[in-house]
Amino acid sequence: MKNCQYYFWLLGAIALGSVLRFWHLDLKPLWMDEVITAIFSLGKNYQDLPLDVVFPLHQVHEIFTFKSGVSCREIADNLASQSTHPPLFFCGMYGWLAWLTPLGNDWVTKLRSLPALFGIGAILAIYGVNCIAFSPTSGILAAFLMAVSPFAVYLSQEARHYTFPMFLITLSLLGFMQIQQDIVKGRMRFWVWCLWVFINIIGFYVHYFFILAFIAEIATLLIVIYWDKSQLVSKRQVWLALIISTASVIICFLPWILITLSHAQRSETNWLPSTIIIAPFYQTLINWMLMIIALPVENQSLIITIVSGLLMLSFTIWAGSIILKGLKQLCLQDTTRLATLTLIIFTALVLLQCFTIAYVVGKDITAIPRYSFVYYPSFCALLAASIVKIPPVKIHQQKIILIFILVGLLSSIFVVFNLMFQKPFQPEKVAEHINFEPSIPVMLVVTYENYQDVALGLSFALRLEQIRNQKSEFDSFAALNRTPDFSVVWEKLSQLSTSVTSRLNLWIVAPGLRRRDYPEMLALSEQINCIIDPKQHYRIGIPYQLYRCGK
Repeated sequence: MKNCQYYFWLLGAIALGSVLRFWHLDLKPLWMDEVITAIFSLGKNYQDLPLDVVFPLHQVHEIFTFKSGVSCREIADNLASQSTHPPLFFCGMYGWLAWLTPLGNDWVTKLRSLPALFGIGAILAIYGVNCIAFSPTSGILAAFLMAVSPFAVYLSQEARHYTFPMFLITLSLLGFMQIQQDIVKGRMRFWVWCLWVFINIIGFYVHYFFILAFIAEIATLLIVIYWDKSQLVSKRQVWLALIISTASVIICFLPWILITLSHAQRSETNWLPSTIIIAPFYQTLINWMLMIIALPVENQSLIITIVSGLLMLSFTIWAGSIILKGLKQLCLQDTTRLATLTLIIFTALVLLQCFTIAYVVGKDITAIPRYSFVYYPSFCALLAASIVKIPPVKIHQQKIILIFILVGLLSSIFVVFNLMFQKPFQPEKVAEHINFEPSIPVMLVVTYENYQDVALGLSFALRLEQIRNQKSEFDSFAALNRTPDFSVVWEKLSQLSTSVTSRLNLWIVAPGLRRRDYPEMLALSEQINCIIDPKQHYRIGIPYQLYRCGK
């Protein structure tokens, strides 16, 4: 009867998590990285894009059509030469989209649906982690906390490869915790080690940051082997199993290792911010906060930002005191001490690697909240276990649990409605600016130095095409190469072959160009002069400027 109750609550957590992840899945616009996902997942590459030509805006969605008959090897070759990611997620996405064809008008929902499913899978997996490490009650709470986590919901609604590796890391932790428990109980199960190795091999081919989790697990197991004197299994057996497992994972990744090294040197990774002295520390604390609460603070009025920020800070301080009390109890009890320390050490080692990348390599990955997916499963497991263990004398446990779930639920609703974790470069805001005069035809020109700039321009074009009131044949889009400098772009503009009306709003998106460097006048198609409108200049990460054109 008790097991039936656990399964009932687990189904409730999965159902709640499913609703939050699939709710308004297509509400938010695709942003640059999701456009890149779409290109490769549809079986295409950057050579399939219409570059340096004028393209009708109402046909921009036709770029995102499914290309049948593409093998995983071809997708891997595209990624090896044109991107910085392993191939397995994109191959899986291609197979998923092939199964859902024809994609139709709801292709964005279908594109994001597979990451949402992996996000749901992680809920089930975290239940297993805490069941093994602590108790079924702790497993149920971990499932609910992940189901309503604004961070987990945000990742699940991204058409990117974050929930897949997070799901695999959670599965890897499940196997890892089972191995740790087996060692303490004096048994070695071959099939558990094999499954753990298999999951890690898959993870290496899904996301490079999975390597951080694998290294942390290996190092944690070494520490546990050295520190725990009560283990009943021969250390020689454990060492042999660990060496064989590690070697197996590394050997299986060797076919992609040279590509990995070349990807690490590519210019596409240079966007990561440089490290400011203490920034990784407070950014990590902010990332922890966003895993449990996320109220509207992005692009809101000052009063809403201040109130939301103070509420988030107050709740985090209160939650931190609860968590610390619970962790203390976990560490004091013999039945939970080793599992707690194992997860704490794993989390600390992942963070140590992130800090090393920030301070030694000079690329601060702690500044990007989504990269916290590497240790989020262990964070969630410890959060749930600590809440279950809070001293019942001082605080009513059920009320605390309910508060955490309700706060997470409210935060996730804000995420779903695009009030938190807003898309970088805000394609919806850019499109609104460009469409401020709906009755006048629009030409959107994006200058590019690399294909990321092209993807950024396509994200703007997709959103603009969606909101244009009049599907004018004169609305158009063009991506123009700006190498070696912007003078090339101005020359290409004068040579473009376009259908021009008496009036046209020409918008120039020019990453890297300062406001004062935009020319006062541009020639379009050798017959139309375009005058800069100084009142219509914006910058949301990148600058874009309006020119008013007419014969």
